[in-house]
Amino acid sequence: MSGSSARPKRRKAAGAALRYEHRPGRPNAGEAKKRDWGCAWGCVVLPSFALLLTPLVLLKTYWGHELWGDFAPAWPGGAYAFAGTVGALVPLVFIAWVWPLILMDWKKSKPRSLAWAVASLPGLAAGYLVAGVISTTIRPKRRRDWDYDCYREGGPCWVHVHYPWLWVVGLAATLAVITLLIGLFARHVRRSSATAPSTSEPEDDPSPRSPTGTGGRRPPA
Repeated sequence: MSGSSARPKRRKAAGAALRYEHRPGRPNAGEAKKRDWGCAWGCVVLPSFALLLTPLVLLKTYWGHELWGDFAPAWPGGAYAFAGTVGALVPLVFIAWVWPLILMDWKKSKPRSLAWAVASLPGLAAGYLVAGVISTTIRPKRRRDWDYDCYREGGPCWVHVHYPWLWVVGLAATLAVITLLIGLFARHVRRSSATAPSTSEPEDDPSPRSPTGTGGRRPPA
């Protein structure tokens, strides 16, 4: 009968439980974090979003019918020319708003960055105005909501009936201005690169005694 003198290995003691047991009545950290984000969404984001949409709603409600019923037809060239003007302003007001924000650099100069932020506000206001004018031509999504107010003179449905190609003219004007701006920017970049100073050192002028600039020495073979 064969046996072994080695003792059997003892089992290691079970490690302490690392999992935290949630006690009833004590708030969980994950739930508290979710509640904080929910409060931030409900208390800050939603009111800010509603505040941003308020000017568009007011413009569409109180001035939409007068805008397209009276003002746009009296524009030089008629309502289609007015739509082309609005479409051409879309990229311009966007650049007027975004370009000062691009020039901001808080690490370099806070006062100058704050000045650029203030300089972007007129572009933002103009963007709101252009967006409000465009929003007055948007019909309700559901056809059953196209009521008398929609077909009233200057209303969204009235605009689409009397000026069916309005969106084509506005979109064409927007694309034309974007193409023009891209061409001007590319031309400016080419002109800047052509007039950039050269970093290479000029070659030594040849001395009077040596037309080749070697100073009378024989150039190496």
